[in-house]
Amino acid sequence: MPFLRTVWPGVALAVLIGLAATVVGREVPVVGGPVPAVVLGALVGWLVRRRRQQEVGGPASGTGAAAGGDLGVLQPGVKFASSRVLQLAVVLLGAQLSIAEVLRIGGETLPVMLTTLVVCLAAAWGIGRLLRVSGALRTLIGVGTGICGASAIAAVTPVIGAVSADVAYAMSTIFLCNIAAVFVFPLVGHALGLSQHAFGVFAGTAVNDTSSVVATATVYGRQATDTAVVVKLVRTLMIIPIVLGLAGLEARRTSRAQQASADGQGRAGGVRGAGVFRLVPWFLVGFLVVVLLRTVGVLAAAAAPGFSTAATFLITVALAAIGVSTDFGALRRAGFRPMLLGIALWVLVAGTSLGAQAVFGLL
Repeated sequence: MPFLRTVWPGVALAVLIGLAATVVGREVPVVGGPVPAVVLGALVGWLVRRRRQQEVGGPASGTGAAAGGDLGVLQPGVKFASSRVLQLAVVLLGAQLSIAEVLRIGGETLPVMLTTLVVCLAAAWGIGRLLRVSGALRTLIGVGTGICGASAIAAVTPVIGAVSADVAYAMSTIFLCNIAAVFVFPLVGHALGLSQHAFGVFAGTAVNDTSSVVATATVYGRQATDTAVVVKLVRTLMIIPIVLGLAGLEARRTSRAQQASADGQGRAGGVRGAGVFRLVPWFLVGFLVVVLLRTVGVLAAAAAPGFSTAATFLITVALAAIGVSTDFGALRRAGFRPMLLGIALWVLVAGTSLGAQAVFGLL
């Protein structure tokens, strides 16, 4: 099959790195598998890019595909492993939960999620203006930090008409904060003596991307992972009202600029009706289906540990692929001001999450 022939080199590399990281995690349990997977993956990715750059024309040339972060034949498989494999892992995590637990965790943490989102979006507007970051770019960084990283950026991009350079800057900034969270947040959790549940809420509300949420919580513990996944997936649903709101603002702006009314209606209408449902990630639906099967007894409770083990390994493989795909050159090219905005929002959201938990009695 053409698809398998295309993706297998990158997937095989990610699996090998994942196996090595799993061995490291078993030897050093306090570290776990996900963190070594990111580190080993980033090292392998850097070596692959360096070799390809030399093949293109030497390190000094700065030209060619390799200079832009291309991984050659590995690229399709690495992309597949870093997205689809991770999403499959999230679906499998649903086998450990019941609908009652999902509703309980999602309901009690909703005030924390809404607080962090409002603070993040307001700060993105204010701090972004102070740093003279463009409106589109600060919107992308704001929704990426406040909701769900790359997924939110991808959903908002066509609505606000962001250019590709802004998308690349926002993605790079969010990715840097995601990687930092995997290393920093567990240390913060242990230093503050957070319980498994409290850390799960912390990770689920303060880490940007689903993969990094799962990785960060996995380092802390299984219960933290269960909580973080539910919180994160409920948080992901915030994409829908945010995109609808931005679409409405863009339609009004278009109308005020006296552009074609059909264009304005098209941009606003593109997220109404059936389009709204396309904003909900498939793995969220899959996760809830597995939770339902667990609740009604189709999936036995005894099978939960096996699903958890499989999910943890898939997470490690996905993070290995994310490490391989890390383009340090792209992070460097993102520039100082957007990166500073992203870091400021990241720190602010983390502090707001902990503060809101204290206020709402979740710590």
